[in-house]
Amino acid sequence: MNEYLIFRLYGMMASWGDIAAGEYRPTYDRPSKSAVMGMVAAALGIRRDEETRLRELAIGYHMALRIDTPGTLLRDYHTAQVPPSGKGRNKITFATRKAELSGSKHDLNTILSSRDYRCDAHYTVCLWSNSETSPYPLSAIKDNLDKPVFNLCLGRKSCPLSLPLRPQIVQADTISDAFSSVPFEGNPFTKPLESKKDVQVFWEGEENTGYERVLAVQRRDDPLSKKRWQFGNRTEYYTMIHKPAEG
Repeated sequence: MNEYLIFRLYGMMASWGDIAAGEYRPTYDRPSKSAVMGMVAAALGIRRDEETRLRELAIGYHMALRIDTPGTLLRDYHTAQVPPSGKGRNKITFATRKAELSGSKHDLNTILSSRDYRCDAHYTVCLWSNSETSPYPLSAIKDNLDKPVFNLCLGRKSCPLSLPLRPQIVQADTISDAFSSVPFEGNPFTKPLESKKDVQVFWEGEENTGYERVLAVQRRDDPLSKKRWQFGNRTEYYTMIHKPAEG
């Protein structure tokens, strides 16, 4: 029997970073490992500049994810005013947003961008220790997810949680058994959103999962350095759970 930590993610809006360049900021259809472990770090009180602790957290646990409701895509058009930052020796650094806007309005430039969000998406996350040297017991992570040190969000600060995470620790032989032992279905907020189609499951690691692997994909979401915004490739396995026909 293995020990697993199960919790859910649901919000009116969420954004799971994809590879971005230029003015367009896309989102995956599901949370990245960097987003989930960033949420765990925030719950534990780990700050963004504590890179060693963040890295230990990322490599200390494996993750599986079930997409209970994929949600719908929303594209938001943004405009933001910024002052000229200068070049070379004349480069200017602004400590606050107020300082950025304190100059002449005639000197402000306008930046255009488009950002994608997932609306009304519902996910179930499963975490388990990768080794005996994992920095925190799953019970400590569970307690902090119930009472986080910092506010938690679904990818961006503008995307708060709409329901409690309800973290639970279960004993199970496989990931499949762990997911099945913690049903989050039936909530009055999420019940109308539950997918009537087949459900997708993604996981990492070579452990006995209880699922038949359909394919393996590479995802660049293994957090290497928050300071330098560096991410490494991670192998993610995939399967589809077939729902029985109703009636």
